[in-house]
Amino acid sequence: MYRHSPVLVSTCAGILGLPFAAFADDDEVLNEEIDTVTIVGRISDVADVPGSAHVIDAEELASLHQSDILRVLRTVPGVYLQEEEGFGLRPNIGIRGSGLDRSARIALLEDGVLIAPAPYAASSAYYFPTQRRMSGVEVLKGPAAVAVGPRTTGGALNMLSTPVPDTMELNLDVRAGDYNTLDTHFNVGDRGENVSWLFETVQAESHGFKDIDGPVGGDTGYDLKDYIAKLQFDTDSTAKVRQSLRFKFGYTDQTSDETYLGLTDADFAQNPNRRYAASASDKFQSEHEQYQVTYVIDTGGLWRGEVTTYHNDFYRNWYKLQSVAGESASAVLRDPDTYAVEYGYLTGLTSADDAIQIRANNRNYFSNGIQSEIQWDLGFGDTDVQINTGLRVHEDEEDRFQHQDGYRMEDGTLVLTTAAPGGSNTNRVSNAEVLSLYIDTEMRAGNWIFTPGIRYEDIDMTRLDFATDDPTRQQGPTRVRRNSAQVLIPGMGALYRLSEEWRLLAGVHKGYNPPAPGSSADEDSRINVEAGTRYDSVLLSVEGIYFFNDYDNLVGTVTDSTGGGGQIGDQYDGGEVEVAGLELSISSSPAFGGVEMPLSLRYTWTTKAEFKTGFESSFGPWGDVQAGDEMPYIPEHQLRAMLGLAADKWHVNVAANFTSKVRTKAGQGTFDPQDTIDSHAVWDLVASWNFDSHLSTYIKVDNLLDETYIAARRPSGVRPGLPRTAYFGITYRL
Repeated sequence: MYRHSPVLVSTCAGILGLPFAAFADDDEVLNEEIDTVTIVGRISDVADVPGSAHVIDAEELASLHQSDILRVLRTVPGVYLQEEEGFGLRPNIGIRGSGLDRSARIALLEDGVLIAPAPYAASSAYYFPTQRRMSGVEVLKGPAAVAVGPRTTGGALNMLSTPVPDTMELNLDVRAGDYNTLDTHFNVGDRGENVSWLFETVQAESHGFKDIDGPVGGDTGYDLKDYIAKLQFDTDSTAKVRQSLRFKFGYTDQTSDETYLGLTDADFAQNPNRRYAASASDKFQSEHEQYQVTYVIDTGGLWRGEVTTYHNDFYRNWYKLQSVAGESASAVLRDPDTYAVEYGYLTGLTSADDAIQIRANNRNYFSNGIQSEIQWDLGFGDTDVQINTGLRVHEDEEDRFQHQDGYRMEDGTLVLTTAAPGGSNTNRVSNAEVLSLYIDTEMRAGNWIFTPGIRYEDIDMTRLDFATDDPTRQQGPTRVRRNSAQVLIPGMGALYRLSEEWRLLAGVHKGYNPPAPGSSADEDSRINVEAGTRYDSVLLSVEGIYFFNDYDNLVGTVTDSTGGGGQIGDQYDGGEVEVAGLELSISSSPAFGGVEMPLSLRYTWTTKAEFKTGFESSFGPWGDVQAGDEMPYIPEHQLRAMLGLAADKWHVNVAANFTSKVRTKAGQGTFDPQDTIDSHAVWDLVASWNFDSHLSTYIKVDNLLDETYIAARRPSGVRPGLPRTAYFGITYRL
C-alpha cells in the first residue's frame, strides 16, 4: 500500500545525490578506510560503555564454529533463550525479562538496519539473519538502546555481516555432520583504491533428527540458501574529505520440514524424537530479499555522517496442523485420555473427511525507509563531547492471506479432502508509517563519562480486514482500525573510572514497545535501571550488573507460537510487572608453557519476574493471573562455563550450559509438571587443528553428553532439544 511513497523516494534521492559531488575535488591525502557506524562501535573501548553492552567479535565467533545463534548468545548474560526446532532457525530471544516469543520485544538489526519482516506492524521475527555469515554480534541492554528503537523494553541485537576485506581474501568452510547435515560457507572479496567488493554464500541442509510416524515418513530438517553481495565506491587518495557509497544485496531461501506439533509427556519419555503422522505435511517456506544503499562522509574533523536507504521483502508460508476433529492439538496432547479419539487421529488412525485441518499461514511483508546519523565531535575545555543525531523515516506492512485445508487420516497417511481457496481463513493487511528521531550525547570529563539521550517516535498504524470470500479484495475492507502513538523515550548512562582497571557504571532508560495496528491495549512501557562495576586487565575481566525493570503495563500478543488463547494478533494488558536480577561475567586466559587456558563464566540470576496485579485473560501463556504469579519462560538461573586450551596449532573448548526449570504458564508456588520445563545442562565441544595459515580442520559436538531435555511446551505439546550432533569441518583461507 505504501511501497512507493513519493516523500520517501524524494528524500532518499536528495540526501544521497548531493554531498558526494560536493567534495570530489578535494586534494588532501587521507588513505584511511571509513568505519561503518555500529551501535557499540561509536565507543572506542567497550570497557568504557556507560551501560551494559556486549560484543561477540569475529575471533570469538570463529572459535565457536556455530551456525545456531542461540548457542552464540549463551555467551551473554541477561539474554533469555527458548529453543524451538533445535537448529536456531527461528530463535526466540528476550533480554532481561522482556519476553521471548519470536524476539518481539527487542530491536533486531543487521548492520544497524532494522531487519525484522515488519518491525512495527508485526514484529515477530520469523526471519532471522543467517548466523554463519556474521562477523560479530552486538548486544545492548542499557540506555544506549535509546538510539536504536523501536522496541527497547528489552534492548537491541545487532548482527554484523562480513565486511568487505582490506585485501584480496577468500574463505571456504565446509562441514558435514549427523543427520546428513552439509553446511558450506564461502566468501571472496577485494579492496581497491576506489572500488571494493564482496560476494558471500551459505548453503546448508539437514535431514533432521526427528522421525515421522507412518508409511510416508519424511525429512524433518531444512534446506537453506543465503547470498550476499556488496559493492563499495570510495573517493580516491587525493580527496580531502573521505566519502563512500556502498551497495548491499541479500537473498535468502529457506525450506524447513518443521511443525508446532509436539508430543504427550508419556510419548516424549518413550521416544523424544518422534513426530506424529498428522504433522507429515507440515512445512515452513520463506524468501527474504534485502537492498541497502549507504552513503558515508567523514570530514576528518568536526563531523561525520551516514545515510542508509533500505528495502526488505519477506514471504513466508507455514503449512502446519491447526486442529483435529475440531479440537486444538494442545488440548488433545495435554489430556490424551479425554481426547482419545482425536489423539488416535494424530497418531495415524483412520478418521473422517476433514478431521485434520492444516492451515497455510501465508504472509507477505515489506519494510523500507531511510535513516541517517551525524556525529559531531566537540570540545569544551577539558570536556570532550560527541553528539549523535539520528532520523528514520520508515514504513512496513504485513499481508495475511491464509487458508485452511481439510484432510482425512487413512492408516497413517494424510489424504487431502477439501482444498480451500486463498484468503478464506484470514484476509487482512496491517501497516505502519513512522517518523523517529533521536539525540544522544557522550560527554567525557576527567574520569567521568555521561551519555544522556532521548528518542521520539511518531507512529501511525492501520489494520484493514477483508471478507474471507473476497480474495481479490475488490469489495474493499469490511473493517478499518487505526491507532497512533507519539512517545518520548529518554535514557541516561554514567561511568566513573576508579582506575585503569576499575569502573563503576549506572543507567536508567524508558523501555517502549509500540502497540499492534488496530490494538486498543495500553502502552507497553517500563523503566529500566541498572548499576554495577567492571574490571578489565590483561589477565582478568569481570563485570557485575544489577538490573531492575518496572513495567507500567506488559502487553501480551496472541500468536500461534504462544499457544493462542484468542484471536491471532489481539493484545492483552498484563498490568504492572517487576523483573530484577544480577548478571555476572568473568573471563581470563592464563598461559602455561606456551599453552593458553581461556576461561569464561556467564551467569544470570533472575531474583524476581512477577506480575504485581491480578487479572483474567484468555492469553495462553498467562491465563487468569494472580498478583505474585511468576512470568513464563524466565528461568531463575542461567549459567555458561567454558574451559579451553589453545596453542599455536590447535585449540579445544568445552562449554557447559545450565538452565534452571521454568514455568511455561504464569503461576506461583508448586510447579505444575504440564506447565514446566525441567532444569537441564547441555555440554558442547569444539576442537581445531591448524595445518598452516591457509588450511585448518575442526570437530564440533553439540550436546556432547546427549542430554534429553524439553526445549518447549508451547504451542502444542512437548518438543525436544537437539540431541548429540557431531560435525567435521575443513576451513581454507587464501
